[in-house]
Amino acid sequence: MLVERIDNNRITIAFSPGTDAFGIQRLIDYARYLEATSKSKAKQSDVDKLADEINTNWWNRNKERFLK
Repeated sequence: MLVERIDNNRITIAFSPGTDAFGIQRLIDYARYLEATSKSKAKQSDVDKLADEINTNWWNRNKERFLK
C-alpha cells in the first residue's frame, strides 16, 4: 500500500491488485462518512433516536411483506 499527499487537499492511497475490493469499499464508505459528518453538531443520542424512528416507520410500512 502506498499513501501519498498530492497537495493540501488530496491524499492518494494505492493498493496492490490482490487486495480485497469489498474491504477497500468499506474503508472508502467510512472515510466518506467521516468527511460528511466532520462539521456536524448532532449528538449521537439524537442520531440514534432518528434512526429508531425511521426503522420503526419502515417496519410498520413493510412488515406484511415479511410476516406471511
